[in-house]
Amino acid sequence: MSFLNKKIFNDSSDIFGLDLSDLSVKIVNIKDNGSCEYIASFSSVPVPGGCINDGEIKQKEQVVSAIKKAIEIAGPQKLKTKKVICSLPETKAFLRIISIPQMSENELSEAVKWEMEANIPLPLEQVYYDWQVIPEQLHFEKNKINLLVVAIAKNAVDQTIDVLEAAGLDPVGLEIESISQARSLLLEKDEKNTVLIVDIGDRRTSFSIAKGGVPCFTSSIPLCGQSFTEVISKGMGINFEQAEKIKISHGIGDEFKNDSLFKFTQPVLENFVQEIERSVDFYVTGLKYSDGVDKVIICGGGANTKGIIPYLSKKIGREIELGNPWINVQMGKNLPVIDKNQSMQYSTAIGLALKGLHL
Repeated sequence: MSFLNKKIFNDSSDIFGLDLSDLSVKIVNIKDNGSCEYIASFSSVPVPGGCINDGEIKQKEQVVSAIKKAIEIAGPQKLKTKKVICSLPETKAFLRIISIPQMSENELSEAVKWEMEANIPLPLEQVYYDWQVIPEQLHFEKNKINLLVVAIAKNAVDQTIDVLEAAGLDPVGLEIESISQARSLLLEKDEKNTVLIVDIGDRRTSFSIAKGGVPCFTSSIPLCGQSFTEVISKGMGINFEQAEKIKISHGIGDEFKNDSLFKFTQPVLENFVQEIERSVDFYVTGLKYSDGVDKVIICGGGANTKGIIPYLSKKIGREIELGNPWINVQMGKNLPVIDKNQSMQYSTAIGLALKGLHL
């Protein structure tokens, strides 16, 4: 699904993925050499604080500069294509599964419009919206047309297109983060499962529940990897940079020892536990087609924090897997050019690149 999806008439079109977030620009370009797929180009460039705030672009020139820098330094191959598929901020999007009576294609468009007016908190004239029909074998509501519907504030879409074009790019697709992440993190066998994806980013944590690979519930909270750094900094009376080094080397601390580090991080951890349980409870009790969550996958830069996965797994009573964003890249016996820890930050960009590869 894409809000902007130009027809690509050249089958050999080279399209890369660009993940634009509050604090960084990440680029991934995946190519196919006939025998396997490979990462031709990738890069990550920081976006100065305040230039993008909660998905809203505040300083266009600096964001454009960061995008150009990411393109310039991308490697190992030089990035030559201008065609791009870019992420849209989850915080500006409204994702719903709607079920409507069986009807003709001609009637469907008008029915979706009415459903959108009833299900999103913004006036329809202030959003762009798109939808796709969910295959019957995914077992949502029986004897109905089930649709994945996404609406996003027009301002967010227009701003994104504006900065991409100002950077000299040709945007051929825009997609919300949860859909891109599902594409990179979920195997075909997960089509039989319901999976909660927890993306711990620098500024926020996003929760996405996918049934049969289709995101059907998303939420985000202002709790993130930096939250641990902040409580360590405050608790130890040290600056942010020193606290970040301690977090990287020691993680959340040791729960079973008289560890002052764990005492500082525990309140943040408990907030994570509560939010994971809240997401699962909402899905299980609030949606007609829900049938429980089979698996939890954690990704994002915060997923690398030492000790976080076993702690959360024990507290919520569920196995938690560290996400592998390469599982759907057919690399044969080759290894990714991005190391495992860095890969956690690239799940959205990889999902976008995979879409570009198969357009």
